[in-house]
Amino acid sequence: MYKFIVTLFCYVACHISQTLAENEEGKVVQYSTKTFPINVNKNNHFIMFYAPWCGYCKRLHPTWEQLADMLNDDPENQIVIAKVDCTVDNNLCMENDVTGYPTLKFFKMGSTKGIKFRGTRDLPSLTSFLNEQLGKTPGDMIKTTPVTTNGLTELTDASFNDFVQKGKFFIKFYAPWCGYCQKLAPMWEDLAKSLENDENVGIAKLDCTIHRTVCNTLEIKGYPTLLWMQDGKVVSSIEVEKYQGQRTESELKSYVNKMKEGVKSDEESETTGGMVMLNSDNFESGIAEGLSFVKFFAPWCGHCKRLAPIWNELNKKIEGIPNVRLVKVDCTVDNSKELCNEQEVEGFPTLYLYKNGDKISEYNGSRNLEDLYEFLLMHFPHDEL
Repeated sequence: MYKFIVTLFCYVACHISQTLAENEEGKVVQYSTKTFPINVNKNNHFIMFYAPWCGYCKRLHPTWEQLADMLNDDPENQIVIAKVDCTVDNNLCMENDVTGYPTLKFFKMGSTKGIKFRGTRDLPSLTSFLNEQLGKTPGDMIKTTPVTTNGLTELTDASFNDFVQKGKFFIKFYAPWCGYCQKLAPMWEDLAKSLENDENVGIAKLDCTIHRTVCNTLEIKGYPTLLWMQDGKVVSSIEVEKYQGQRTESELKSYVNKMKEGVKSDEESETTGGMVMLNSDNFESGIAEGLSFVKFFAPWCGHCKRLAPIWNELNKKIEGIPNVRLVKVDCTVDNSKELCNEQEVEGFPTLYLYKNGDKISEYNGSRNLEDLYEFLLMHFPHDEL
């Protein structure tokens, strides 16, 4: 009799759980043992395996719904946000090695083997993970509005470029496990709060253990690294200026006040030697004839900054040769982002060679003057040699 009551209770509980799940409002798709294999084959999926009684699952639910609101109605994103109730479809969860709740897994279209998400369960981290799994290029990333709390903005790979494009910013690049970062955290929050209403500067942070693309591009070597950025460019005295003063709130504030006065950024010269600077509006016509060696770059990129003087020297070296030109495209400006995406620019700098408007080669060699010139020499028109 006792066993019968327990069995009946489990059956009723599961039935109620399933009924509630089916009646839940929102855009998250609910899958079962029957519907899971059919739909996973048709599209990319990000799936939450959960239990209704799980506290962590309940806390994640609003964020998961927000993610679904962003992505499930937009066919261009090519991903479905879904969930599976493991108290109802236990066998399905066991097949997917679910040992705790919630378990979040990304399934590439046609694959039944999921990739487990192991980061912080917030919207920026979840979208960054999806960008990584979907192989999104910078111009194609899922966009999120940076979250700002008490003056402190949390940045991601997806939001970084747009955020730093205009204005002055003091940004902390950190790792959660870093002891120095943990000591700095309360001071950084106090600094942000004290400058919350200051329209001349923004205080931000970026977790390099999750958002590796930006940190790698900026060549962040240690934690915490504090960089001052202005209008999309890293302000520098030599190459990349890393704040190296005492990390106290008063010292940090003093540094901010000094930098706000208008330290000049170490910009690339856009007109040196008559070099051509193109964007989406004039790119096609600008490379239509002859040989064009194009550098796609971001002003804040460390590798790009090192290449800049070499690129200028290369431009001088080819000066006077007909129908051969060096070109630059700044992928951070609005009228070039779509162009960089179309040209499959996935990192900075990217160097492509075009002949009469057609892309014929990508340069992947050493970025020194001799090798770059040798590469160009191989493609010079024969009558110019």
